[in-house]
Amino acid sequence: MGFLALFNAYTMRVCLSITITEMVQQENTTDNADADSCPIMEEDQVHANQTKPSDAMVYNWDPVTQGAILSSFYWGYIVTHLPGGLLSEKFGGKHFLGLGILATALFTLLTPIVVEYGEATGLIILRVLMGLCEGTTFPALNAMLAQWTPPEERSKIGTLVFAGAQLGTVFANVLSGIILHYSSMGWPAVFYVFGGIGVLWYCLWLAICYNNPDTHPFISEKEKMFLSERMRAHTHAKRPSVPWTHILRSVPVWALIMAQIGHDWGFFTLINDLPKYMSNVLKYSIKSNGLLSALPYLTMWVCSIITSWLADWMITSGAMSRTNVRKLGTTIASLGPGIFIIAASYAGCDRTLVVVMFTVGATLMGTFYPGMKVNALDLSPNYSGTLMAVVNGLGALSGIITPYIVGLLTSNNRLYEWRLVFWIVLGVFILTNLIFVLFASGEVQYWNDPEFVRREKKEGKQAKIQNETGQQCQKTFP
Repeated sequence: MGFLALFNAYTMRVCLSITITEMVQQENTTDNADADSCPIMEEDQVHANQTKPSDAMVYNWDPVTQGAILSSFYWGYIVTHLPGGLLSEKFGGKHFLGLGILATALFTLLTPIVVEYGEATGLIILRVLMGLCEGTTFPALNAMLAQWTPPEERSKIGTLVFAGAQLGTVFANVLSGIILHYSSMGWPAVFYVFGGIGVLWYCLWLAICYNNPDTHPFISEKEKMFLSERMRAHTHAKRPSVPWTHILRSVPVWALIMAQIGHDWGFFTLINDLPKYMSNVLKYSIKSNGLLSALPYLTMWVCSIITSWLADWMITSGAMSRTNVRKLGTTIASLGPGIFIIAASYAGCDRTLVVVMFTVGATLMGTFYPGMKVNALDLSPNYSGTLMAVVNGLGALSGIITPYIVGLLTSNNRLYEWRLVFWIVLGVFILTNLIFVLFASGEVQYWNDPEFVRREKKEGKQAKIQNETGQQCQKTFP
């Protein structure tokens, strides 16, 4: 159900990226292409001409406006990360996750009506609200995973759950392309389908999922005892308040934040703008666009599942330390995609080669999940929700920045413009990965221990009392 939570969250987030190519009035294109513009292939022109007409509105939004629309989701997304993490740790993540997905689904269902009456402004406001609702997703899910995943299964279970993002992206791209190609309703049908699926998921989530093993009414005593024994060393039901001073001073935490920023920079560039590249540069039809934009995320998911099992085996067998496994996975997921998307940009209009390069690059990005994505659980099982909120929230700033950069740099949809975009991605990957390799850790941090936090707070109170007593004595006996 955690996997399906992210699956639904990403279908509703991502479906706009391909749908916007049909919502916007496209410039007239010809078969006469220069060295930096690709021709429309004959077979795709035939498919485009066979597409059913619809009454759906088409809008004249320039690339900068489109960038603002695609980034607006993340304006709200970063705001609710920290409150979602803190509240999920205190009260459990079930309702903060579930209600966030439900509200996003309802806003998705309202999208066609809002666009009809509010156009770009209305859509931006709606996407901000969707971001606010989905901002609790990762922190709440991480808080629940901390209660349900034994350390030796963390890579496998964490990757399986987080990989819902990849398959959600696959499903959104493929189904959106098919709907846009065949539906007489046009692009509004995309939002009705994905919003409806999100509502159905919430009904099931509400009935069968619980915050932790102790509150689950259907769990066996054997499983409950197993989970309690495996996680009692580092996961506690009653914990003191978040040790913010130690978290903000933690070098491994900042290394994790930098790795998240680097990954999100590349991932959001692909997830938001790959459909635009396929449509505006390579001139794929909408049906082909959906299928081919989905392919890299399908192979990324396969890679993440396989490497997660390998990562846990390497840790439990002693072949490599947990810290080095996280660093290795993150390095492959950074340098591999960066190099291959650069290669794709230099493949020009060889559409087969471009798709292969994008697919290989995205496949290698799958090692990010057994790499750094589960690292917050390594560092602090007790405060994993808050830690995920800080890390994922700051990483989401990339989702605000990258659509603007793409919109500004690719106003003419020329290959050399996109090549610059991909070089920037590679530079960010290299810098952030270097920081992670130098300073990351896969071990539980000292400030995760509730006794340490309580002892420190008690000593702090005693020191404060002694200081106040000393000041009072000085006033009494100058």
